[in-house]
Amino acid sequence: MTPADTGASTVVDAASAAPAVPDSVDPSDSRMTPGGPGYRRMSFALFLAGVATFALLYSTQALLPLISGDLGVTASDASWTVAAATGGLALFVLPMSALSERFGRRTVMTASLAVAVTVGLLVPFAPSLPALVALRAVQGAALAGLPASATAYLAEEVRPRALVTAIGLFVAGNSVGGMSGRVITGWVAQEWGWRVAVGVIGLVAVACAVAFRLLLPAPRHFTPGSLRPRVLVRTVRDHLANPLLRRLYAIGALFMTVFGGVYTVIGYRLTEAPFSLPQGLIGSIFLVYLVGTVSASTAGRLVGRLGRRGALYLGAGTTAAGLLLSLAPSLPLVLLGLVLITAGFFAGHAVASSAVGKTAQHGRAQASALYQSAYYVGSSAGSTVGAVAFHSGGWAGTVGVGVLAVLGVVVITVSGSLAARRAAGTPVRALSLPR
Repeated sequence: MTPADTGASTVVDAASAAPAVPDSVDPSDSRMTPGGPGYRRMSFALFLAGVATFALLYSTQALLPLISGDLGVTASDASWTVAAATGGLALFVLPMSALSERFGRRTVMTASLAVAVTVGLLVPFAPSLPALVALRAVQGAALAGLPASATAYLAEEVRPRALVTAIGLFVAGNSVGGMSGRVITGWVAQEWGWRVAVGVIGLVAVACAVAFRLLLPAPRHFTPGSLRPRVLVRTVRDHLANPLLRRLYAIGALFMTVFGGVYTVIGYRLTEAPFSLPQGLIGSIFLVYLVGTVSASTAGRLVGRLGRRGALYLGAGTTAAGLLLSLAPSLPLVLLGLVLITAGFFAGHAVASSAVGKTAQHGRAQASALYQSAYYVGSSAGSTVGAVAFHSGGWAGTVGVGVLAVLGVVVITVSGSLAARRAAGTPVRALSLPR
């Protein structure tokens, strides 16, 4: 597999974009491919895992104004119910990935979902903000077993030519989970309050977890690794020494800083003048996540046409355009801005996360875990900094944080392009979008 991110691969085979028939390059390769045995079950199972993960992880995000009012706390205080969950995931994703190397991807994913949904059923009964934040932190730590293990499972069980598409479908499940969780909680909370709303999400996640375990095929290409700390440290050190992976980790964190900040604060903005929307309609705003479902699931096709760096440039540009458009005091323009932000984010995330699995030649779970850790650190930072910026400078402050993060993505991608040209001995004349 060629290292591919912001600056490694200059040519990407167009066949990496969702082949319509089983890959027949190597008939002896028993890994799954679109149209082949088990692929549809596997895709749907991981899609449901993605739904449950994002629905639980961000179950309080659309409800922050109601939580603020019920518990008598500020927007920045309430934002910790989101930051604690994503921070817990970021902190525990690497240890959980090590467990998946030893005990298997499916086993760890199943256990993680079981604990997370159990905690999800306890969240509605939290008596105070500190208790709520603590439960959310535990829930995020439990969910840490999902993202890295799922990506490693796909890297092992799916043929390389179909990997971007398969991971794109998993990311699409994330977008559906994020959307449905926020829409459901918005309307339920409007009638019965935020506690009932998060309880309903917990029940939805239980159903997804059961279906996931029943559908996911047993791994056929997993080889147990070691739990020795020395081996883990050496693997992590190797990944962090890889400049291609470091760029991908930074890109994932910066994209998620934008996304976390925007969607943590948007509810507060829409409850204020000139919009003054009710909670149910605010929850429905998250239907724009459907755009993310499409952009993530078509990431393979996008890479096939533009190359990975070109796809990242497009994702960053789309996100920046959405941020600037959202400044308008017009609800249709704000919604269009959210559509562009969502499309750009999910496309960039799908491209970067799939590149991690293709770049790592060993310890794929740890490589993916480091990406997920950086990604969710970005989410926690975006949620917290975005809320603080909104408190001090309004929506323009939150947009300013997002624009700076997008500029960071562009700078890293450009530096990768320059590094690739130097490594290839090509004179640096212009920063085109190489394939």
